[in-house]
Amino acid sequence: MNLTYKIQKQSMSFIVDRLLKYIDKNPHANIVKLSRVIEPVFSKIFPPENFKKIKAIAEDKDNVWTQFALSIINDVDKNVIKQMLISFGIDAGYYGTKAVRTNREKYKCNIPFNILFDPTSACNLNCKGCWAAEYGHQQSLSLEEMQSIVTQGKELGCHFYWLTGGEPLIKKKEVLEICRNNKDCIFLIFTNATLIDEEFCKQINEIGNITLALSLEGYEESNDYRRGEGAYKTTVKAMDMLKKHRCIFGVSVCYTSKNLPVVTSDDFVDFLINKGAKYMLNFNYMPVGHDADVSLVPSPEQRKELYFWNKKMRDGKCGKPIFIMDFQNDGEYVGGCIAGGRNYFHINSAGDIEPCVFIHFSDSNIRTHTLLEALQGPLFMAYYKNQPFNDNHLRPCPMLENPERLRELVKNTGAKSSDLVRQETADELCDKCVEYAEKWAPVAEDIWNSTKHRETHTQYYRDTEEGKKEFSGCTGNCSNCNAHK
Repeated sequence: MNLTYKIQKQSMSFIVDRLLKYIDKNPHANIVKLSRVIEPVFSKIFPPENFKKIKAIAEDKDNVWTQFALSIINDVDKNVIKQMLISFGIDAGYYGTKAVRTNREKYKCNIPFNILFDPTSACNLNCKGCWAAEYGHQQSLSLEEMQSIVTQGKELGCHFYWLTGGEPLIKKKEVLEICRNNKDCIFLIFTNATLIDEEFCKQINEIGNITLALSLEGYEESNDYRRGEGAYKTTVKAMDMLKKHRCIFGVSVCYTSKNLPVVTSDDFVDFLINKGAKYMLNFNYMPVGHDADVSLVPSPEQRKELYFWNKKMRDGKCGKPIFIMDFQNDGEYVGGCIAGGRNYFHINSAGDIEPCVFIHFSDSNIRTHTLLEALQGPLFMAYYKNQPFNDNHLRPCPMLENPERLRELVKNTGAKSSDLVRQETADELCDKCVEYAEKWAPVAEDIWNSTKHRETHTQYYRDTEEGKKEFSGCTGNCSNCNAHK
């Protein structure tokens, strides 16, 4: 830790302490005052228009996002708020963003803001349609391997780590140690909530840089249809415990053709808010694995409804005070597919470095490759050179919406199946997506051409000097030119 960094962290800690005490005296009035003076402090991190929006929102007490901010202040442990602000503002926001951008230029490859990894393949549930349920209890990352992932990631500029699985809390002791030893990072842990207890709630607040995403797929009937009898009651009990201890948490929802009407109902979202959830991370069901039930993939009509539901929920006037992110439908905000290290990648419990948590193919492993070597390897470079996979960012995925692209990526790079039980070829996986992709394409085109989209300011490989040379004369649809190999 250099002296400048140490001084900045100490100063930030002092400032945050004072700010939290100041806000507590009169939360709304003092948030309004702060919204008018924060621009000079964060002007190098966020664009000017963001600060105008923040001021307008803060001044409107009835605005959904003002209510959301006040709920964080009133409901979450102050040590957690403080640690999250420091980790986000200094480590990830300032140093991390700068390092990621510098390293993208330096290494000429994708460098991520987030890394997902699986501490273990073990899980104590057997959810229908979940590939992790097939993996058993044989694969785990050691404490040293998990720390190496975080250390290497920080060197590249990554300060966000999402722990998936399996059930990560089966390795609760190691997970807490990793979080405690890396206070300059933020850890989001996806969990089935079965291993959350009073002592664990106290520990995550003491550490301060941990948030939990509890798997929940509606009320008892729709949730337990996939997750098994009793899963709903266990999760609700954990939510009550987390709320009592003032922990920051949300839910992870795998939406399917069956549960979508439930998980998008006003009653369900209000239920989450009342239980203390601060965010809702929504994932489209993906037909991954030999036992995948293709009928669970939402229909194009359902997905269209979901797209506009997302916008309604986020509207400052008519939405809900909870942060909702939809990983499939929010491609327009992040420039399409974010996998392959563009914004994130995944490491499974056997150490295989995969471009996406849903795409189980790999050409590298943490036991034989560094993270940078993986990012510069054939598979991840193919992602780098081919993104976006579709200029309509409502069709971002090279598997679900553009299956022909994933076939090419795997074929041209020699990547192997990294499924831990039974290997699935790219053709087997993509064949399950062809019908959906064909049906969704015209619906997505209609939405894309009839609605406005924000400018993401994303630079792809094709926009670089090297990319312009490779793409010279390329139509963007060929499969045999240098740009698409």
